[in-house]
Amino acid sequence: VLSACGGDDEEKLVIYNAQHEELIDEVVKAFTEETDIEVEMRNGSDLELANQLVAEGDASNADVFLTENSPAMSLVQSEGLFTTLSDGSLGNIPEQYRPDDNSWTGFAARSTVLVYNTDAVQPDEMPTSLMDLADPEWNGRISFSPTGADFQAIVAAVLALEGEEATAEWLAGIEENGTVYDGNNVVLETVNAGEVDTGIIYHYYWYRDQEEAGDNSDNSELHFFGNQDPGAFLSISGAGVLENGEHTGDAQEFVEFLTGPEGQEIVSESYALEYPLNPEVDIRSIPPLAELQVPDIDVSELDSEKVIAMMQDTGLL
Repeated sequence: VLSACGGDDEEKLVIYNAQHEELIDEVVKAFTEETDIEVEMRNGSDLELANQLVAEGDASNADVFLTENSPAMSLVQSEGLFTTLSDGSLGNIPEQYRPDDNSWTGFAARSTVLVYNTDAVQPDEMPTSLMDLADPEWNGRISFSPTGADFQAIVAAVLALEGEEATAEWLAGIEENGTVYDGNNVVLETVNAGEVDTGIIYHYYWYRDQEEAGDNSDNSELHFFGNQDPGAFLSISGAGVLENGEHTGDAQEFVEFLTGPEGQEIVSESYALEYPLNPEVDIRSIPPLAELQVPDIDVSELDSEKVIAMMQDTGLL
């Protein structure tokens, strides 16, 4: 269900937003204060909004699309619904965080990690690769939340890096070995409580809880896979301008603001604790992006539709 704030669509820049609502609210307020451009934000999930944009096609009144993970951007891109971004936006973000056709760009990122209970697992027992979690030794010792776009993006990275056969085997293995929860926060809480040894999440769930009180993270630590492993996948939040939007100029200006120093400082200072992608802006409290040793993945090749079909075949969806 979409939520909306604002009035007449025709007079406001319309953003279909699947990123953290609180974060984008902060960006929108700063953007409007600087430019006097009014914004209406419609909030939903990655694939919910992507599929809505595809269904609406040229009739959509959306001007900008923002996501948490890039597979939803690729879906809209594949339908030819984006226009090329302005040079200002493209100059703000390194090219590895956008597709070759420059139809959208990354603006924030989250790192895949394995959270583990420090009473149940020692650091030297950590698996070398995310793929190892399908091995019998991890039976009953892993957890994850398969229904959300976060985990599905991780599976898309495994598919892009390892191929369909290896991904199918890995999915079957973690389905056999794993405990399924509804939401990454629940995964974190249950690992911290000792109900399961490890969980596949993104980094910011743990760091955010640490900044708050640590109630759901003090008995756990994070394992970063590194070494260009699928488990070091960096999921990119995307921003694109819809070609048939009514406010293309304002939309381009918004994406320039979002990817520029002021917008990226808001990302950096946000409660969300995600990585800003503009190299001029530093991140606080979390390992530097340059240290993560992420795998090289074309952000436009993450196939959400194939992933969902494979997860359904395995019984995870």
